[in-house]
Amino acid sequence: MTSHPQGDEATAAAPRQPLGLPPEQRESAPPSSSYVYAIGRAGAGLDTAAPRLTGLRDGRVRTASADGLTALVSSVPADAFSEEGMKAQLENLTELEEIARTHHTVVEAAHTGTTVLPMRLATVYLDDARVRSMLRERGAEFDALLSRLEGHAELGVKVYADPRAAAADPAPASDGPEPADPPVSPGRAYLQQRRAQRRTQRDAYRAAGAVADEVRGRAAALARDRVAHRPQQGELAAGAGENIANEAYLVPTDRLREFHQAVTGLADGVPGVRIEVTGPWAPYSFATPPAESRSA
Repeated sequence: MTSHPQGDEATAAAPRQPLGLPPEQRESAPPSSSYVYAIGRAGAGLDTAAPRLTGLRDGRVRTASADGLTALVSSVPADAFSEEGMKAQLENLTELEEIARTHHTVVEAAHTGTTVLPMRLATVYLDDARVRSMLRERGAEFDALLSRLEGHAELGVKVYADPRAAAADPAPASDGPEPADPPVSPGRAYLQQRRAQRRTQRDAYRAAGAVADEVRGRAAALARDRVAHRPQQGELAAGAGENIANEAYLVPTDRLREFHQAVTGLADGVPGVRIEVTGPWAPYSFATPPAESRSA
């Protein structure tokens, strides 16, 4: 999550009135800021996509362009998306989820038609003029990034260790009858059970680590780049088990199917280990956001 790019200048600035409103409504309209979703090259791709998209607070998505680059933006209430306002929203899981969902929807819709650089959540500027200034200032960097990302998409790969699933997996059948174990006391039986549980847990994590290493090896031959994210925990973790590897890969679009086939079966037959492949997504993990500035 980016910190809010607005600073003291934004706080002291006179209220901005949205364009396109009748004169009698402009005085009563609340001040707004420009929320940036993604950046791409100027052209029909984003110009066509923008009018079809709905941004935060049901705002219409529009374009702001400069020097051959275009940003997808929409107006948001200046108070709700100020530093204090964003802090309050980030502490409210319902509001945070809505921001994230809308941001992602706009970015992915734009990504289907052209190459875009997704901006971080809550990238907000004083107005469209500041957005255009940002495009001019960072134009060379954005152009290089867009050239690098063209023809690529992001795939996510998560590896999970699940000791419970490993313990529930039936042991392979033996060739003959097992010799009967001598009777043991309840206390000794409990200790033996605990040792078996710890051994199963240790083995599950070791197996998951080996699978994660194999994923990286297979993916290296197919992906252009890799980013290792922090493993997801708590409510962010999906499904059973513990997420021990959470990585993103930048994959050429003509090799997406090959990538899936190369990694998805690596956990087959490995008790307590599973792999989750997600995407393709817009290249969130490989896009650089605008430089954060207190006077943006």
